Amino acid sequence: MATSTYIIIMAVCLILSAYFSATETAFSSVNTTKLKALAEKGLEIMEDRPIQYTYPLEMPLKDKINAIAAKIYRADGVNYSAAASKTLAELTEMGYGNLPVCIAKTQYSFSDNAKLTGAPTGFTMEVREVRLAAGAGFVVVICGNIMTMPGLPKKPAAVGIDVDADGKITGLF
Repeated sequence: MATSTYIIIMAVCLILSAYFSATETAFSSVNTTKLKALAEKGLEIMEDRPIQYTYPLEMPLKDKINAIAAKIYRADGVNYSAAASKTLAELTEMGYGNLPVCIAKTQYSFSDNAKLTGAPTGFTMEVREVRLAAGAGFVVVICGNIMTMPGLPKKPAAVGIDVDADGKITGLF
């Protein structure tokens, strides 16, 4: 099992307050028996716990971001770029303040810094950009130095591709 998968399992267990004894070598190969036992223990712990949301939807956007940074990623604080702060204020003014928040950040760390691998503590999350995903119904908060996927055009390139009777493909370039 990849180190990142091990970190995710460990983090979930920490969030659930599930204590278990494991070393990374115990997860170095797919051991379905141990993973099944771990999953069953997590479910057993969760049976008697009510769902606890990270924040109420009525909370201001910055407070939602701060709550996620502190409670999920264990950040000590959050810094907002001027552009991010401006966008958050505009979204609130336009009536989008009650939407949930989605954090986009590096996959290599619980922080926004790919060099702080694993689940570090004592860092400040850097919010550089905020985007509205109105159709999906959430606000995307972009942290650190990551690339996001480009949007697709209204008319996909595949619409212009064709194969004639002789098998000649047209419209690729």
